[in-house]
Amino acid sequence: MSKVCQYYFAPHSPWAYLGHARFVALCKANKVAIELKPLDLGKVFGVSGGLPLAKRAPQRQAYRLVELARWSEFLGVPLTLQPKFFPVSPDAAARLIIAARLSHGLDAALALSEAVMRGLWAEEKNIGDEATLAAIAGACGLDGAALLKAAQTASVQAEYDSNTEAGTAANVFGSPWYILDGESFWGQDRLDFLERKIIGDRP
Repeated sequence: MSKVCQYYFAPHSPWAYLGHARFVALCKANKVAIELKPLDLGKVFGVSGGLPLAKRAPQRQAYRLVELARWSEFLGVPLTLQPKFFPVSPDAAARLIIAARLSHGLDAALALSEAVMRGLWAEEKNIGDEATLAAIAGACGLDGAALLKAAQTASVQAEYDSNTEAGTAANVFGSPWYILDGESFWGQDRLDFLERKIIGDRP
C-alpha cells in the first residue's frame, strides 16, 4: 500500500506556491498519494497564535521579503514580492480547488492549485475575483463557470471547514504543511526532510 501525505495549504501563501511543484513531483516520483486539503489559514492563525501579515512587526515583514526573494532566485520560480492583488481573500480560490478535486479528480485540482498560486504570485492576477478564477480554471482545461457554481455548494464549504478543523486538530499553524505517517513538516524549506522520511533515510 502506498504512503499518503496530507497537504494542508492556503492558495494565497507564497511559500505554498514556491513548494507546490516540487512537492507534487516528489510524491509522484515515490508513489506517495496526496490528500489535498486547502484550509482557512486565518482561522488557523486565530487558534494557533499566528498573525496575519499586516499585523506582524515591521522587521518580520521586511525579512519575509528577503527570504521570498532568496527562495525565488534559488529555485528559479518567478515571484513578485509585492503583487498588485495582495493581500487577498483565499476563500473563493480554496473552494474552487476543492470543487475541482470533487468533480475532476486530484490531478486536475493539483494543476489548478499551481495555476491559481502562479496567477497571484507571478502573473499579478486577482484570485479573489470570480471571473479571474473562472479564466484560470479555463486555462487548465476546466469549465470555469460550472466549477464556480460547484464551488458555492454546501458540500464544498463543508469540506473546506472540515480541512480547517482537521488541520487545527493536527496542530497545523502555517502553509504549506505536510503530514506523513503522523510526522509534520512545516514549509517548503522542509521538503528535503520530507523526502528523507519518504525514502526512509532519516537523520
